[in-house]
Amino acid sequence: MVYSGAVDRIIGRPPPKTGDIVLVADGAEKPIGWGLYNSVSMFCVRLMQLEEEAKRDPTCALNMERLLEARILSAVDLRRSLGLPSVHTNAYRLINSEGDRLSGLIVDIFADVAVVASSAAWVEKYRHEIQFLVNKVSDVNHIKWRSSTDILKEEGLDVSEQKELELSSHCGTVEVMENDVLYLVSLEGQKTGFYADQRENRHFISTLSKDQRVLDLCCYSGGFALNAAKGGANNVIGIDSSVSALDLANKNILLNKLDTRRISFVKEDATAFMKGAISRNEVWDLVILDPPKLAPRKKQFVNL
Repeated sequence: MVYSGAVDRIIGRPPPKTGDIVLVADGAEKPIGWGLYNSVSMFCVRLMQLEEEAKRDPTCALNMERLLEARILSAVDLRRSLGLPSVHTNAYRLINSEGDRLSGLIVDIFADVAVVASSAAWVEKYRHEIQFLVNKVSDVNHIKWRSSTDILKEEGLDVSEQKELELSSHCGTVEVMENDVLYLVSLEGQKTGFYADQRENRHFISTLSKDQRVLDLCCYSGGFALNAAKGGANNVIGIDSSVSALDLANKNILLNKLDTRRISFVKEDATAFMKGAISRNEVWDLVILDPPKLAPRKKQFVNL
């Protein structure tokens, strides 16, 4: 990333527009690399390739289409080397933004559905190219494109009125498996619909839960709670304030044929629940707390 405050000057006329490819140089005008420009974002340039990389692999230099293809193929190869997908797991993160050097782009795979989360103006600009490449991934039959409206506004892009384009229609939920645990994923749910980046943490909870009393606060669709129950917990309770999330969580209990005497979900604000638990002197052996952002922006923090 090149922050706007780090830019001394822009050379060239007319000046670049949002989404344009630009060269980035240091104070002595020695090339650093190239990336995608944004005229209004705090991220003035999202670097795509360093100068040394461009010299080693000139086929992708200043060519976003070729770079996209190379990075997405590399992401696919990496997941295959990690054994994803497998007979035990068909829900996983295929592209992890900066982790796969495609800042602002996340792609989660849920069975045969790819959910694309866009949070950068350049991702919207190259939407069709991304859809084309993701559609080539084996086992992907449907693509769901989800634009992060609020973040894109900060990128100078208003997509609130943009009509959603999908390569094919799909129902609102999809059944997936992760480490042999079954889930219903809502394609309209939070983020991409499921927190695929928490796979290892959910499995870890299952290894700690045998014979334990487990509390899962802000449980969403029950990922941690289900793994605790699968791991042999004596009692598991999940708390969330979302009716739609708990509807999925309860369906996931049935999907996994779990004993409803050992696992249950309650609709309540997490803070209110904990205050009540303190007054009742309730205790648990294992507490999981993975809350949503309390104050994503400074102005929200001031108003708390």
